[in-house]
Amino acid sequence: MARALLASLLLLWTGLVYGLTSTLQQVTNFGSNPTKVGMFVYKPTTVQTKPAVIVAIHYCTGTAQAYFSGSPYAQLADQFGFIVIYPSSPNAGTCWDVSSKATLTHNGGGDSNAIANMVTFAISTYGADPSRIFVTGSSSGAMMTNVMCAAYPNLFRAASVYSGVAAGCFVSNTGGVDAWNSSCAEGQVTATSAQWASVVRNMFPGFTGAYPAIQEYHGTADTTLFPENLGEEVKEWTGIFGYNAAAPAQVLQNTPLSGYTKSVYGPNLQGILAQGVGHTVPIQGNEDLKWFGIIPGGAGGSGSTTATGSATTGPATTTPPATVSATTTPASGTGAPAAHWDQCGGIGWPGATSCVAPFTCTQLNPWYFQCL
Repeated sequence: MARALLASLLLLWTGLVYGLTSTLQQVTNFGSNPTKVGMFVYKPTTVQTKPAVIVAIHYCTGTAQAYFSGSPYAQLADQFGFIVIYPSSPNAGTCWDVSSKATLTHNGGGDSNAIANMVTFAISTYGADPSRIFVTGSSSGAMMTNVMCAAYPNLFRAASVYSGVAAGCFVSNTGGVDAWNSSCAEGQVTATSAQWASVVRNMFPGFTGAYPAIQEYHGTADTTLFPENLGEEVKEWTGIFGYNAAAPAQVLQNTPLSGYTKSVYGPNLQGILAQGVGHTVPIQGNEDLKWFGIIPGGAGGSGSTTATGSATTGPATTTPPATVSATTTPASGTGAPAAHWDQCGGIGWPGATSCVAPFTCTQLNPWYFQCL
């Protein structure tokens, strides 16, 4: 009861601080959900006809509510009239299952299947445009974003990935759900573009449509999911799109921010390395909207599918090769003490800005710091 009241007050505070026009609402009975993933939706007061949808997937230790208050998508939804879905992990530590056979298989019945069913629910219930469905996430949510693009490419037009690993890199050889894989996390799992492309295709055997356009962000100082993972993500998707991972078509320095290097491999793939940035790279909301084509100035997921797929629980099929699932930690801030797991900073945050010992105020993104 106390926790529910606290969550309600947090959402009310978020709306007051950011001037949001609506509130975050939980949705139940959105379809098959064997792993009991939570679905939360932000639907602004003014929504476009046939609105776009962004699925925003939180980090380890996070929740739908934390990502709602700690990311810019709700404020941007108010401006541009799209809908945001915030899935909430059912797993201990609230990491996402990106390791089990079920979640790494199209309609396999895992966490990814539940998120896919949220998308089909939004299309049928809110009249969302099936050609403008996008997915993004940070850390464990970034891992799941890559998995969603591999296992459910029929649903998404484009994606932005903040500090993740290649889809299938965390696979558990023992079939473990939400399993940790140190080899992958530390950048020791490597494969060729062709091998990674095979991993992706094995998640949805027989799929012949286009895959979502993807931006992959990573920091050079990431000691949770080492920066070598960016190279493997790039190899994975260049293998799918037919680009050359060793020869980007264009390299842009100090883009989109000073110290960031953007490598453009083709119209559907960009890798962005953030010099000196740890785990995770701060969310670039306006850049995401450009990439998605919601606002002018980006690629707009130019090569991805416009088909709508149906996602239901079904028997698991093929398992990709590779290696195990995830936890998270990021940068740091200071001030007056907050308890473990509490918020301790972020844009507009009026409260404590340091943590009780031995915890550190860590930046998950510019809007949300947490005592970890």
